[in-house]
Amino acid sequence: MSQFYHIHPDDPQARLIRHAVEILAGGGVVVYPTDSAYALGCHIGDKSALDRIRRIRRLDSKHNFTLMCRDLSELSLYAKVDNLNYRRLKNHTPGPFTFILRATSEVPTRLKHPQRKSIGLRVPDNRIALALLRELSEPIMSVTLIMPGDEYPLIDPYEIRELLEHDVDLVIDGGYCGLEPTSVIDLMDDVPVILREGKGDIADFVA
Repeated sequence: MSQFYHIHPDDPQARLIRHAVEILAGGGVVVYPTDSAYALGCHIGDKSALDRIRRIRRLDSKHNFTLMCRDLSELSLYAKVDNLNYRRLKNHTPGPFTFILRATSEVPTRLKHPQRKSIGLRVPDNRIALALLRELSEPIMSVTLIMPGDEYPLIDPYEIRELLEHDVDLVIDGGYCGLEPTSVIDLMDDVPVILREGKGDIADFVA
């Protein structure tokens, strides 16, 4: 049965953040809030935790996961970023954007797009998520918590606990964080490509 933590959205309790990170580092699957929706997350190097998330979401091996990063410097460790894209990222992080970039060798092969060798990365503007990332000192491998057959993410932590209490190790109640997913911007080529218009304002990426 999963644990359930109430973590304050504006002033996350350090003790609970440490315990949550211990669960992540130990191979656990965690439900946590972001600036766009609740997400399922696990340690970047844990294949069994990744497989558990795939089973929960019923995802095939081609589904792209996102690496949640604590800041722009960490994002740059996992993606190849030129000067132009660095400026774009600096102006839009933290925030509700997922950026598709060329992955570096730091990214496990199973997380990269098999043909393009790309990875989705983002820096969330959410104090709980950022506290988890700072304490963990590396990215959280994540996917939005949308259940199979549903159109929208789950938003009620109590409903999430009831539904997934035997499938995840921890549910973090961080309050309401919305239904709208991130905007997804492909920065693999010179001209940005909008793959999904979501919560983030895409005006700066439209020619």
